[in-house]
Amino acid sequence: MTVYFIQAFIYLCAAVITVPLAKRLGMGSVLGYLIAGVIIGPVIGLVGEETETLQHFAEFGVVMMLFLVGLELEPKVLWSMRNRLLGLGGLQVGLTSVAVAAGLIVLGLDWRLATAIGVILSLSSTAIVLQTLNEKGLTRTEGGRGAFSVLLFQDIAVIPILALLPLLEFPALMAAGAAVAEQTAEHAHGSALEHLPNWLYALAVLGAIAGVILGGYFLSRPLFRYVVQSGQREVFTATALMLVIGIAALMSLVGLSPALGTFLAGVVLANSEFRHELESNIEPFKGLLLGLFFITVGASIDFTVLAAEWMLVIAAVIGLMTIKAAIIYVVALPFGLAKSDRWLLALSLAQAGEFGFVLISFSLQNHVIPAEVAQLVALVVAISMFLSPALFIAYEKVLLPRFTVASNTREADRIDEQGKVLIAGVGRFGQIVNRLLVANGIKTTVLDHEAGQVENLRKIGVKSYFGDTTQPELLHAAGIEQCALFVVAIDDKVRAVELVRHVKRDHPGLTVLARAHDRGHLYELQEAGADHVVKETYHSALALGGEALTRLGLHPFRVEQKKFIFHSMEDGIQGTMYQDWKATAGEGRHLTNYRQLFLELEVSLRQAMERDRADNHAHDERGWAPPPKGYDQVLKEADKTASEQ
Repeated sequence: MTVYFIQAFIYLCAAVITVPLAKRLGMGSVLGYLIAGVIIGPVIGLVGEETETLQHFAEFGVVMMLFLVGLELEPKVLWSMRNRLLGLGGLQVGLTSVAVAAGLIVLGLDWRLATAIGVILSLSSTAIVLQTLNEKGLTRTEGGRGAFSVLLFQDIAVIPILALLPLLEFPALMAAGAAVAEQTAEHAHGSALEHLPNWLYALAVLGAIAGVILGGYFLSRPLFRYVVQSGQREVFTATALMLVIGIAALMSLVGLSPALGTFLAGVVLANSEFRHELESNIEPFKGLLLGLFFITVGASIDFTVLAAEWMLVIAAVIGLMTIKAAIIYVVALPFGLAKSDRWLLALSLAQAGEFGFVLISFSLQNHVIPAEVAQLVALVVAISMFLSPALFIAYEKVLLPRFTVASNTREADRIDEQGKVLIAGVGRFGQIVNRLLVANGIKTTVLDHEAGQVENLRKIGVKSYFGDTTQPELLHAAGIEQCALFVVAIDDKVRAVELVRHVKRDHPGLTVLARAHDRGHLYELQEAGADHVVKETYHSALALGGEALTRLGLHPFRVEQKKFIFHSMEDGIQGTMYQDWKATAGEGRHLTNYRQLFLELEVSLRQAMERDRADNHAHDERGWAPPPKGYDQVLKEADKTASEQ
């Protein structure tokens, strides 16, 4: 027992030390786990033969991952991204598999072995790519969305790949080494129904799949409602684990991949009201088991093979990443992605993925890949993943600045119409301002520094112009001397402040309205000279808070009163907080005085709400109603009579 405790401590200690360090260095958690395994395995030698046994146990984390992938696949989400999901993702996986397999066949490998390796290496790292895109703020770019579509297709493609690989079995490998033979025996005994006639076995397989689908649809909800009524969170966690483990066992019983069953169950439960609760309960187990799996992979890498075949391995890594990047770049052309987005897509997906380790292990069990070849393929997968952060850095530091400069140094559009209101920035905020003004017959001139955004607006009939609004020539061409208002709604906080300062300096009589991202940005815009500033989330949050009060039983009229009180209190102390912010600008924006003012605002707000309740408790709120029909006409006639008199 002591030995198990010591081994568990070693694995956990390695993860705790290396994973946070790897994430801090921008390498991602998966690489952190791999590095941890390399350190405690080949480098220091703290772990040994038990890693293979642990790896089989930790593979259950992959089963849980596919269950969570299924939970995310709502039909409407899949339908909305069908073109890139099937087109971009399908072309990438298919062409990469064919290209790698063809290259290996030319080098003399058997077509079955070459096909298996090509399919394995066609997948990319979901964990590394999505995490890095999120950390670098690239998820909302067209390249980021394209990468997500491809990765989602790859995750789905794992299911048919697991079904395909056993068909590529090598008879010659049936008598391979003892370790492989033992794994084969375990796999063979996984199905208790293999002795049945083929037609009956096929019915059993179809029945198991149908049972997962129908049971998930009709039985899961009553089961979860029953468990939720107990009020015990740990029982719900146990139920979620029971569901995943039970489905995995059923699939193994009929000789199918456990991942297939849990994936189907996840898709069935994607629209369940218990979906998010299931995700939150399964996620920690999935993350821990996957982490353990990656550690065992790192610990089992044979660096003697790398030392002996380092030229072959390095050439394979460079060749793989070059082929994948080239194919992805080319297949992205028909989908209308900009050049910078195509490069982001190509470089982000050029590596092999974590599912490659799973498929390598699965291929060994099914006698598809010899052990010595599996070691080389695993090294290629691991090293390509290690190099992935370097590709992101190259894109961010080398390529992206070039494309940004090329885009922003494009000549400004010729402005042929001038409006009463000049709007700088037509993102999600500026578009609403522009639509409201145009709908009321007010002519606007819309400018934006992002060429892609201007082109997108033109496609939907919104006339806008590309140009840098900080340039006096462009503002003059847009008619800033004649316009009545200037609206600043650009996303860049620093550029927004600079623009306000520039406009108020050259056109002090012009009224400037600006959008702020937060309270500090609001103060900076005020200091720059903006006449009126609105926080982008303030009114929407106030509206949602009012809706919450209404749904909790307050009369709509009382809700409007309370929103008015809240807004008045905010406005009342805004000037004082702004002056304190200015006074502490040189020492730091949020010092003790500023925090104290904010706390005083909260206390005053509660007191005002309490006074409001005391003053209005006897009011008949049911008497509040809209004016009667014809009331507007009565007012008009009264006004007409008064004017005549």
